[in-house]
Amino acid sequence: MRVLFAGTPAVAVPSLDALVQAGFDVVAVLTRPDAPIGRKRVLTPSPVAARAAELGIEVIHAAKVDADVTARIAAAAPDAAAIVAYGGLIPRAALDVPRHGWINLHFSLLPAWRGAAPVQRAVIAGDDITGAVTFLLEEGLDTGPVFGTLTEAVRPDDTSGALLERLSHSGAVLLAQTLSAIEAGRAVAVPQSGDVSLAPKLGLDDGRIDWHQPALAIGRRARGVTPEPGAWTTLEGQRVKLDPVVLRTEAPPQKPGQVLLDGKSVLVGTGSHPVELTRIQPSGKKMMAAADWARGQAALEGVVFE
Repeated sequence: MRVLFAGTPAVAVPSLDALVQAGFDVVAVLTRPDAPIGRKRVLTPSPVAARAAELGIEVIHAAKVDADVTARIAAAAPDAAAIVAYGGLIPRAALDVPRHGWINLHFSLLPAWRGAAPVQRAVIAGDDITGAVTFLLEEGLDTGPVFGTLTEAVRPDDTSGALLERLSHSGAVLLAQTLSAIEAGRAVAVPQSGDVSLAPKLGLDDGRIDWHQPALAIGRRARGVTPEPGAWTTLEGQRVKLDPVVLRTEAPPQKPGQVLLDGKSVLVGTGSHPVELTRIQPSGKKMMAAADWARGQAALEGVVFE
C-alpha cells in the first residue's frame, strides 16, 4: 500500500520508521517548514524531514495544506495517509485524496483530551491512565471513528516528555497495525463514545507555578509542562525556571512561596505541604542544582517566590 506520512516533531519519527520497517511504500512525507533553532536561530529541518531525507523519501514542506500542496499530495497517489503531530489542519480537498483516508495517531484515549497537548493535559490533570488511538481523520477536532486503542499507565514521576516518548514507540506499532488491517480489509472504525475533554496547546503562562495551590497540583503541573513550555516562577520580578519538584508530605507547612533550607534540601511552601526543588535556573544563568543555588543566597529565609 502506498502511504503518505505527515508529521513534524521527534515523537512522529518512530511512526515513520515503523511504517517503513513494516514494508509500506511511503511515497512522500508532509512536514512543517524548516524552523529557526537555538540562540543563533539557525534554520533547521524538522526531525521528520531529517529522517525522511536519510530514508530517501520525498519531502513536502508546508505550513498550510493549500491547493498547491493538495496537488502535490495527489501527485504522489497515496492509498492512505498516516498523520502524527503534523501541526496543521487538513482541509476537505486533501482529506479526499487517499481512498482509505487519513489515519491519525493521537496520544490520548479519545474523546478524552482532543487537541494539541493531550499528554501534557493528562499529566497536569493527574490521570492515572492514558494511551493512544488511531482514528479516521475528519474536519472536526479529533472527532473521527477509532480503529485501534492502547493504554499506558501514567507513572508518579512521569513528565509529559517521558510519557510521550513511551507512547511514541507503542503508538508507532499501533499505527502500522492499523494500516495493515486497512490494507487487508479487516479494519473496523468505531464511533467515539464517552466524555469529551479538550487539550489546547500550552502557552508560557501554563508553566507558571501558583504556590497557593496544593503541593500535589503543583507537582503535576511542573511535570506536565516539562520539557515544554517549562515550569517557572518569579523572584524579585525576574522569571526563574524550575525542573519538576518532589513532594515532601512529612515537612511542616510553611507560607506559600517561602523558601527554606532543610539540611541539603531546598523546600518551598505551597497551599498544603512543601515541595522540594530539584534544579533551578535563575534569570540570565544556567540550570543548576537547587542546593548550589541556595548556597549562593545571602539570606535564604528571606527568599519568597512570587
